Amino acid sequence: MSDYGHPLTFGSFLTPGNADPMLPVGLAMLSEQVGLDLVTFQDHPYQPAFLDTWTLLSFVAARTERVRLSANVTNLPLRPPAVLARSVASLDLLSGGRTELGLGAGAFWDAIEAMGGRRLSPGQGVRALEEAIEIIRQIWDVDARGGVRVAGEFHQAAGAKRGPAPAHDVGIWLGAYKPRMLALTGRRADGWLPSLAYLQPGDLARGNEIIDEAADGAGRSPADVRRLLNVNGRFTASGRGPLNGPAEQWAEELADLALTEGISTFILASDDPDDLRRFAAEVAPATRELVAAERAAPPTGVPAGPGRTATDPTGASADQTRTATDRAVTTNGTRSSTTSAGPTARPTTVGAAPFAVVPTPDDGVRRSDVRVWDEAARPAGPAPDPQRTYTAHEQAGAQHLIDVHDGLRAELAQIHDLIEQVAAGLIDVGTARSHINTMTMRQNKWTLGTYCESYCRVVTTHHTIEDRSLFPHLRRSDPRLKPVIDRLEEEHHAIHDVLEGVDRALVAFVATQDGMADLRAAVDLLSDTLLSHLAYEERELVEPIARLGAH
Repeated sequence: MSDYGHPLTFGSFLTPGNADPMLPVGLAMLSEQVGLDLVTFQDHPYQPAFLDTWTLLSFVAARTERVRLSANVTNLPLRPPAVLARSVASLDLLSGGRTELGLGAGAFWDAIEAMGGRRLSPGQGVRALEEAIEIIRQIWDVDARGGVRVAGEFHQAAGAKRGPAPAHDVGIWLGAYKPRMLALTGRRADGWLPSLAYLQPGDLARGNEIIDEAADGAGRSPADVRRLLNVNGRFTASGRGPLNGPAEQWAEELADLALTEGISTFILASDDPDDLRRFAAEVAPATRELVAAERAAPPTGVPAGPGRTATDPTGASADQTRTATDRAVTTNGTRSSTTSAGPTARPTTVGAAPFAVVPTPDDGVRRSDVRVWDEAARPAGPAPDPQRTYTAHEQAGAQHLIDVHDGLRAELAQIHDLIEQVAAGLIDVGTARSHINTMTMRQNKWTLGTYCESYCRVVTTHHTIEDRSLFPHLRRSDPRLKPVIDRLEEEHHAIHDVLEGVDRALVAFVATQDGMADLRAAVDLLSDTLLSHLAYEERELVEPIARLGAH
């Protein structure tokens, strides 16, 4: 049994298809909006149906602000290590320290060779990968003296200049399956990244044993190597097999992998938006809670084993606990933040506790003289029962509303930025409209709210009415909420009209001499209405969602 004590993280493994180039970009943005920690893409440079992964990662980095990014895994035979090192460091600097490096020795050798790569045997591939890691680490080590020198059999560097250094300590994660690759992972890598679909029963335990032994032999702790895993499956109403069942089953199975096999990062291989939402909203919080409960109560008399560390109630090791910082919305609609931990870093409460979810307040700043509605006429819902306590599952459901809203606030900041780029002549109106039309707030059209349908599949123990949206459920469950729900739905329609006004102003900008003034006025009005509405919705609904659930 191995539990290396790392905090749990969750990510997506997306296909970089080029038939609709914005589709993988939109899925990456969705991954961030729903609270996943990591976005990864396949890297197959010889596949003409795919976008180039490193170009795609750069584009996605510019469209996101919190989620970490990586190839899964980088095709080393077609990417020279010295150039790759500078690419990774550059993207890490540009993204604010959000880039990781998944590496593979190569697999599809006919295709690699057809692209000009050298065909290698399995043993040669391992040696080439180890040489590449040495070159990459030397490039990043700007404090060492002299140039980069590696006289390898497959990769060489003869005095190359060092740098740039990445913005943070980039993790090197190896896609390893065979003993030599696993041993290399233990000696030199920061993470092990296999795919569950390619593993046989017992392979995780055997892989951990080889990695741990190699790490010990290299003078490292086995806990220095994070264990990541690509997973795939199906969400169904009843259990039909491993990772083929309801979210509760997924959470139990992933928690078991965390506690018995040491897996601390789970990456869902799916291009289905609904799967990504359920993975983030239901599976991730429930898995964290199960692991935290187990870690908080180790068996009496059983000392921590090799690589096992004391943990806090969130499931993070004592020296790796991450703290989330409250995020504020500035007057121009952008978010300020002192942490990149994001929504999934919030502590999970084990058992019942007082309500601790804090809505984002309305700062009262208004940029426009136009008023779409009378804020003073907004009805209020029932006051919460001060004696009631809430489980971690209930509070996670309420917190998810704020997390979804944070994604919309981030999109608002992007709209402001796009308008300024149009004003500066950096992009044209068509490009700005294209970006805005792919945003969640635009596609949502505000007719169902920001938390309905697939968004409202939050962490609950029963999913009995999955085809009904949040608002009808809240009306039925607590009739006192009806005036609030009616008002929120009215505001959703009004916001849709305001968004239409932004689009019309963009079109008119081309033909109007003073079009920029009207365009800025339309975006100011969007800021006022959106931020006011989100604050009102959170104020009135976070506690009812926790108390009544989403279905």
